Amino acid sequence: MKTSTALDTSGSDLAGSLLAWYDRHHRELPWRVSPAAAKAGKKADPYHVWLSEVMLQQTTVQAVKPYFAKFLKLWPKVTDLASAPVEDVMAAWAGLGYYARARNLKKCAEAVAGEHGGIFPNTEEGLRALPGIGDYTSAAVAAIAFNRPSAVMDGNVERVVSRLYAIDAPLPGSKPLMKRHVAELTSADRPGDFAQAMMDLGATICTPKRPACAICPFRDDCLAFAEHDPELFPVKAAKKEKPVRLGAAFVAVTPEGDVLLRRRIESGLLGGMTEVPTTAWTSRLDGGTTVEHAPFPADWDACGTVVHVFTHFELRLSVFRAKTRKIAAGDGWWEPVTNLEAQALPTVMKKAIAQAIPRAFEKHPN
Repeated sequence: MKTSTALDTSGSDLAGSLLAWYDRHHRELPWRVSPAAAKAGKKADPYHVWLSEVMLQQTTVQAVKPYFAKFLKLWPKVTDLASAPVEDVMAAWAGLGYYARARNLKKCAEAVAGEHGGIFPNTEEGLRALPGIGDYTSAAVAAIAFNRPSAVMDGNVERVVSRLYAIDAPLPGSKPLMKRHVAELTSADRPGDFAQAMMDLGATICTPKRPACAICPFRDDCLAFAEHDPELFPVKAAKKEKPVRLGAAFVAVTPEGDVLLRRRIESGLLGGMTEVPTTAWTSRLDGGTTVEHAPFPADWDACGTVVHVFTHFELRLSVFRAKTRKIAAGDGWWEPVTNLEAQALPTVMKKAIAQAIPRAFEKHPN
């Protein structure tokens, strides 16, 4: 395994080179304060930084931008988000995935509003004590919002560091070593800009495939570039094949165009989200897949199968459709098809509805 002693350039020199690159080539992002604005005295808004970092977990920048704008329009301050109905927050989050993040987002906003007077703690330790904030988010918010010298580690940073030091131990076991290197490299004067610069470098230059090494500020000091193929890093342990789970979804539609919906229980996968009736599948167990499992008797027609890949498993839902009168919905409700976009429907449920009603999510005139 290579270590930092193999590099001739000091951590401060590397940080300086990176920050000079960042000053010229940083990405303009709606939640970010540019280096020029920061030098002029503008400070990052901790609410914006926290919100963006939670949204960006397992999600791309391009996917997050419209959600970030939507949340700020609906809830400009963390106290606004704290007081919002949880159903509205889940509906605004729908489509962004990893729905436990939305539940934790609401709980964290409530804690900041109720226990901290609407002001985010300004240390890693204080941030980490909030609901839903772990090591990465606490370090990112501490560095970017409060300029704390925190070692911020995301996938982009791991890739940059693993190549810079040619770390050949596989992830995730090599993460502690990578974090030590990042801590050594982090600029004491501009830790927030340094963290964002590392992320930008990984996102735009030190990419997973075909990295642009010729224009990288670390080019002369990168061991992977000097001795190896950079695309060999980071080394990852072999992935286990994802299990396949089976279930069924039942899309009931009235002649007036109303769809039967219900809300999932708060705990567990997709907790608190809206769904069409489905069978009791989980990440570990199959649910029923046949019409015998329908929520009520009707002329159910098979509409095919939809596939959705979660983090730890693949789900295959057999979809059934029935045209029916508006019967008593129990703990559910009937929603006009023209209003489905406003519901807290996760992507897998949108897929099931679209399989049964192909034009369900087209734009409808008011």
